[in-house]
Amino acid sequence: MMPYPLAYPRLCMRLPGFLSALVCGVLVGLGPIGLATTSAAEMKRDVEYGRVGGERLLLDASIPDGAGPFPVAILVHGGGWSGGDKAGSNKPGDGADISPWFAPLTAAHVTWFSINYRLAPQNRWPACLEDVQTAIRWVKAHAAEFKGDPKRIALFGHSAGGHLVCLAAELAGDDTRVQAVVGYAPVTDFEQDLAARGGLSPSLQGLHNRPKEVTPDALALLRETSPINHVHAGLPPFLLVHGDADKTVPIEQSHNFQNKLRANGVSCDLLILPGAPHGLLTWEKFDPDYAAKMTAWLQRTLGGPGDKLPGSR
Repeated sequence: MMPYPLAYPRLCMRLPGFLSALVCGVLVGLGPIGLATTSAAEMKRDVEYGRVGGERLLLDASIPDGAGPFPVAILVHGGGWSGGDKAGSNKPGDGADISPWFAPLTAAHVTWFSINYRLAPQNRWPACLEDVQTAIRWVKAHAAEFKGDPKRIALFGHSAGGHLVCLAAELAGDDTRVQAVVGYAPVTDFEQDLAARGGLSPSLQGLHNRPKEVTPDALALLRETSPINHVHAGLPPFLLVHGDADKTVPIEQSHNFQNKLRANGVSCDLLILPGAPHGLLTWEKFDPDYAAKMTAWLQRTLGGPGDKLPGSR
């Protein structure tokens, strides 16, 4: 994978949404004397990856400069299953903003697809998970059109999006199997903080169409839809990234999830950001190199441009 100066992603991560990807793509193309040696990544927005009941399911794609084939990332935003947006956030600058992903992945020459999915409460469970699965199938079928390698796909998810990508990887069949999962402060255990919240949170009430009260039916549903209860051998490698000052998704969830994955023989690394909160926008302040650590993990796991999956023939 082509190396990149750490200063470029740090600068670009401060820019909103697709501007960060565009500017970073230009900066990475600058040689030591400031002359452009490669062009910015090509951006394609509002590409339809599915349709449900007349509703178009859309994604945005970033295509690296060069021949490829490039490793692929499918990005799934958070927002409590009821908000968020593929462009970064429907409320730029809020805790669900995933725009800090764009520049590092662009700089690392990854073909990435950022998806929208049906939101609660208008769409109850499992609509959002079904859309993630539909997106995986679509990306596998169309990755080559975007210079991506369909045999080297990583799922990225933050918070509620982290919940969806973890569960999608665990429940995958041949048509949705991926090669890596990166969860940023992922929700992996709905039962873990029920007592602290005094029952089901408003987000879970909207997602599952259940009251705040923890009834036997609700508890069974929460357990059934928690990634920690679907861990099994044979899963792809996981990287979890979590701030230890997160007040929204306790870091204990990532510790417990990592322990269970490893107990089942699944590779799982946990990158802890001391003092970092739930939202991604300030994470660079707590660990200026965390994005570089993520892309290094991704390169080790998926390989770089033109590579095959590490360990494959």
